[in-house]
Amino acid sequence: MDILYRSTRGHNEPVKASQAILQGLAVDGGLFVPDRLPVLDVPVASLAGKDYREIAYIVMKQFLTDFTEEELKACIAGAYDDKFDTKELVPVVKVDGAYHLELFHGATIAFKDMALSILPHFMVTALKKNHVDKEIVILTATSGDTGKAALAGFANVPGTRIIVFYPKDGVSKIQELQMVTQKGDNTAVVGIKGNFDDAQTGVKEIFSDKAMGEKIASAGFQFSSANSINIGRLVPQVVYYVYAYAKLLERGEIADGEKINVVVPTGNFGNILAAFYAKNMGIPIGKLICASNENKVLFDFFETGVYDKNREFKLTSSPSMDILVSSNLERLIYKIVGGDADKCAALMQALKTNGKYEIGASEKAELSDFVGGYATEEQTAQRIREVYEKEGYIMDTHTAVASYVYDNYRKTTGDNTKTVLASTASPYKFLTAVLSAIDELPAEIADDEFAKVDKLNAVSHVAVPKAVEELRSAPVLHKRVCASDAMAAEVLDILNIK
Repeated sequence: MDILYRSTRGHNEPVKASQAILQGLAVDGGLFVPDRLPVLDVPVASLAGKDYREIAYIVMKQFLTDFTEEELKACIAGAYDDKFDTKELVPVVKVDGAYHLELFHGATIAFKDMALSILPHFMVTALKKNHVDKEIVILTATSGDTGKAALAGFANVPGTRIIVFYPKDGVSKIQELQMVTQKGDNTAVVGIKGNFDDAQTGVKEIFSDKAMGEKIASAGFQFSSANSINIGRLVPQVVYYVYAYAKLLERGEIADGEKINVVVPTGNFGNILAAFYAKNMGIPIGKLICASNENKVLFDFFETGVYDKNREFKLTSSPSMDILVSSNLERLIYKIVGGDADKCAALMQALKTNGKYEIGASEKAELSDFVGGYATEEQTAQRIREVYEKEGYIMDTHTAVASYVYDNYRKTTGDNTKTVLASTASPYKFLTAVLSAIDELPAEIADDEFAKVDKLNAVSHVAVPKAVEELRSAPVLHKRVCASDAMAAEVLDILNIK
């Protein structure tokens, strides 16, 4: 029986998976969610020994029911190919008592590669399936990693264009270089004067602007999204946690049916929501530990049931988590209010109008699987140093947030359940913060990004990723900057629409 996708705000007719992928965001501003969460159609134990691609097919076919076997397998083969720098696409490495799921071995050395490298294949397949004759314009806001991964995925893909907005002073130097040096005749990158929430709000407003939609439609274009608000981004992330469980089973680290905990550093809530979906599919997951940095809006929500973005926005060393509006949380809210789209829409309207909303006691009880935690900047740096000195293993800042939160959770609760930790980026992406944390940042190289690359290589003995090495000589191709309230005008200019 096909799974259809509904808007969390309820004013859309249900659509097929391919249609939801093409639209990105529902026209009422809601997010597409499956009309039911599927369960695995094979025993979990049978997954042990299968490779990532095989497990990806087993998981994704349950969600993307209007894709044929041939279509879905072609998408998987196209995405998970030789662009990864390890034979095992997603190594699972035991580090200080947790199993690090290393999701950063793709072309842009961050976990977004795993989901974003397949989205262009989904899009092209969906275009054909739905006989769409318009050019798809991928419109994306990024807090650092999504942008480059999306640009790399969609560069020169026929029938698509991609426009990425990022906070001009809110990403690491390597993250910015990865975006502004991106090749591709169909790519555009724009720095905005504001933070990630400003960029994300601007993109959402463009999506919901009917006049703008009609204007670009008359010029032969149709908007879609590569952010994790697109269900085509979220579904591939579910694979991470099914694969991790299968890998631990294969190694004999856990017994069939034994529960594991999962800890995820998160800002936009997509990656940990994927773990929640994996649990609902039948993977024996106990606690879902949500790790935040000093922008701890999610931690406060899980503690109090109040989501309140009315607070100081902090720029941290883990910029992909510098988010006060966690878009994917709306999907969880829809689930815990029993699929009541009007109630979900009212809460989201309260967030837009007042900057906050509160759930009731019965809804808060539905969140018992989740545990919130956060790490300060000092605690993040301290954790990088501790693990390096103890294990010789260097984490990026986002992974270190999760590692600190997990270590603190284990000490305070005594819960020693075996735990998978989503390791979301290479330390090479956050050179200044990582080298400073391990006291390996001499003053003379503080302003030389590639001297820092060489220093990290020397102390970590981890090869410099190809994605970083290529930046040494890459020319800057994208120089656009605009105010956050001028994003729509910038899009029209890029598309040459008057």
